[in-house]
Amino acid sequence: MVDQKKYFRDLGERLALLRKEAGVTQAQLGQRVGLSQQMIADYESGTRQHIPLCRLLSIAEALDMDVDDLLKHSGGYTSRKPGPASKLNRLTEQITKLPRSRQKFVVGMIEDAIARAQ
Repeated sequence: MVDQKKYFRDLGERLALLRKEAGVTQAQLGQRVGLSQQMIADYESGTRQHIPLCRLLSIAEALDMDVDDLLKHSGGYTSRKPGPASKLNRLTEQITKLPRSRQKFVVGMIEDAIARAQ
């Protein structure tokens, strides 16, 4: 059984870490998702132990990540190391939004860089 207090404390720590990695203050994140700075602080400290799913979705979106990535590392449930993978996913998403000709150009550059790195 999951200890609820520990789970929300760990989730809060993860939220604070991701927010800081994104270079966003509590006030800025609160503004992006329509919450006060104090509410973000309460989430990060684990004081608030009930976070509506819609708020988690908004917070994840404001941090440019999937809610799954926000939750899967909380409470000791780590399925992969945090770090470059999430940045790689964001870059991949940006590439898919480019026109087809620009996608081919970027993919070619990446392939060249990988070939040189090997």
